[in-house]
Amino acid sequence: MRKRNIDKHIWFSRDEAYQLQKKAKKACMSEAGLIRFLVKGYEPREKPDDRFYDVMRELAAIGNNINQLSAKANSLGFIDTVQLNRETEKWHKLQANIEREFLRPDKSEIKWQ
Repeated sequence: MRKRNIDKHIWFSRDEAYQLQKKAKKACMSEAGLIRFLVKGYEPREKPDDRFYDVMRELAAIGNNINQLSAKANSLGFIDTVQLNRETEKWHKLQANIEREFLRPDKSEIKWQ
């Protein structure tokens, strides 16, 4: 069974329809998805530019390198694996914070909710 089984029809002026289309495109969402987000109290963010994705790929590569170093050091036993693992965890938290800052929607401050 479909999760969304209630059909709603909304009338827009030409300008309102254009604004909805433009804002949905900026957020890389469908118009219906954007409306559902707004109803739930979230304000989606615009899609970040290519620099963001370049940095995220770089962060992921460095994180993978740290994990490989950690595994090798642990097997050879000549480096402080506890410290290296701590640094790896910090790196993953940094990556998650960057994603949260640039990609995840903010809770709306609209008072009518």
